[in-house]
Amino acid sequence: MIAELVQSQRDYFVSGKTWPLQARKEALEKIYSLLLKYRKRFDEAFLADFNKGEFDVLSTEYYLVLEECLYHIKHLKKETKPKRVRTSIVNFPSHGYLLQEPYGVCLIIAPWNYPFQLAMEPLIGCIAAGNTALIKPASAAANVSKVMADMFEEFGNPGLIKVILGSHQENADLLDQKYDYIFFTGGAVTGREILAKAAPHLTPCSLELGGKSPCIIDEDADIDLAARRTVWGKFLNAGQTCVAPDYFYVHEKVHDAYLATVKKYVRAFFYDKQGHLNANFPHLISDKHVAKVTAFLDEKKIVVGGHLEGRALEPTVMDGVTWEDKVMSDEIFGPIMPILSFRHLDDLLRLINSKDKPLAFYYFSKNKKKAKRVLAISPFGGGCWNETIMHLTNDSLPFGGVGRSGMGAYHGAASFKTFSHQKSVLVKGKAEIKMKYPPYSEKNLKLLKLLAKVKD
Repeated sequence: MIAELVQSQRDYFVSGKTWPLQARKEALEKIYSLLLKYRKRFDEAFLADFNKGEFDVLSTEYYLVLEECLYHIKHLKKETKPKRVRTSIVNFPSHGYLLQEPYGVCLIIAPWNYPFQLAMEPLIGCIAAGNTALIKPASAAANVSKVMADMFEEFGNPGLIKVILGSHQENADLLDQKYDYIFFTGGAVTGREILAKAAPHLTPCSLELGGKSPCIIDEDADIDLAARRTVWGKFLNAGQTCVAPDYFYVHEKVHDAYLATVKKYVRAFFYDKQGHLNANFPHLISDKHVAKVTAFLDEKKIVVGGHLEGRALEPTVMDGVTWEDKVMSDEIFGPIMPILSFRHLDDLLRLINSKDKPLAFYYFSKNKKKAKRVLAISPFGGGCWNETIMHLTNDSLPFGGVGRSGMGAYHGAASFKTFSHQKSVLVKGKAEIKMKYPPYSEKNLKLLKLLAKVKD
């Protein structure tokens, strides 16, 4: 069944139907119209899967996808246009240009934490670049995945786009096929498995993974600003965000002020006046994930929250955390905010930089010169100065990981580049420098040395 679907997409791609600019634009415009049509159904699905309210769905899922789609509709002609480049003197007279070629049949595997956004954004870049796509959404977000499948059933062109529902067996069957590109968002363990499956065919891959993304609150930070933005970023989607700040290093001079302000914003953002958790605070995705996240809790260090009801874990702050605590052993992916203290920034940076490269990095300080240095010497996929998470909303900033946190990038123009092979073409005139032809004289050797700027 899956082998036949892959072959049908390969046949469709080989037919040349994905190549014309107008065909790509029409596909993107149809996707956009279906996104608007199905929005209410997706709202209902997110409520069923995550207890996620309409505002959260629109702001963290739908808005980004709609913007990505409009970006490529607007810039498609520019993206596909051959780009002329300069050539070297040894090729005189000539010119060069770059052609953007689609890879072919692409597999997009999406995670459960943002099951709509992280399937649709790469898909849009994939279609804009002229490929076909098989999408495997997350089975854990079953309701969202089902609506996605229904939407593309109405799209009506499985040769171009097809959604595959199912769980482990379908994943295994999918990965046994040959693709021209694989785009995966998820955990490092599965990422390694995908690379192993891609290796026999030398299939290029983008891996959007994760890791423990640090956030540093320096002694000269605007404490109210830092607390407000870090509380929002940490507890967005109940902490189930790959670029969520995972742990917080706070300078000892401002630790108490920061902690007090964090408590203030947790109450203001997530509780009503009677002290009850907001009805639409997102739930953890499954009982299995609840067990994983709650295992990180240490009652002796909880200063805010910690109560669990069903799959709803309160926004929880743990203070006095060290690297010996279980909460620092793995990416949390839940609404737990571990706070650690530091005294010397350079010592802290050496510690953080000795660990796996994170997907994101956040630094709060009023000092522009110091912030530029910190961000320059710290390895990470993407990050912010005096903000969290919002870097991924800018389509001019490629989003992706490095090292343990992934490979490849997308969003905006980067999405088109990711799903395109850039072909180099040299166009040579009739005239030429004949010194390249043998036999090689001493005069030709001297001229070559002059061009190469080497001396005897």
